Amino acid sequence: AHTCTTPSPQELEEARRWEGARDVRLLDGNVRRWGGLLLPNNPPYNMGAFCFELTFSPNHPLEPPCATLRTPIYHPSVDLEGRVCQPLTTHVHWEPTTRAVQVLQDLLLQLDSPDPQRVLRPDVARELQERPEEFQRRAEEHTRLHAEPRPDP
Repeated sequence: AHTCTTPSPQELEEARRWEGARDVRLLDGNVRRWGGLLLPNNPPYNMGAFCFELTFSPNHPLEPPCATLRTPIYHPSVDLEGRVCQPLTTHVHWEPTTRAVQVLQDLLLQLDSPDPQRVLRPDVARELQERPEEFQRRAEEHTRLHAEPRPDP
């Protein structure tokens, strides 16, 4: 029987040690709101870093957390509000044993390999399928304009 808890300090530590993110911290000292920078590995997004926010439900870990990107990104799975189509954090797939760092790893994986099946922006998904070079060019340009500078390794 799971009871509702807040994410543990160990989970935050785990996320801080993971090389896919930097500067993972509590926002406003609130254990239910984390922020940080995601560092994609693949072009066109690996030229920049993307601010994320991870918000945990008051019913954590029974309910999934919600990841949003605060940095605009040109990606079929992320809408203009920064909401992400992330199957892992839907009620259907969510497991209370899933660690916060796994949510971030899944998010990064999704940024690194845009999937036209996970769609919040149908126009971008269509472009990715039908005109991949065009998609790359736009996403690259958008990353140059909007992404955060990449921190030194």
